Amino acid sequence: MNIIFFMIGISLLLALGFFGAFLWAMRSGQQDDLYTPSMRILLEDKEPTTTDTPA
Repeated sequence: MNIIFFMIGISLLLALGFFGAFLWAMRSGQQDDLYTPSMRILLEDKEPTTTDTPA
């Protein structure tokens, strides 16, 4: 019977930890831009410029 109370306490602490991490992520702005990351692969990178000067 004691193990049930122990497991309930551990699960509540774990749930509070996940909830705290969720609140931290929302307050720090990690969920602000949902469109750009999915389109970033489609955007072309600039071609690197090379100089032909001898060293």
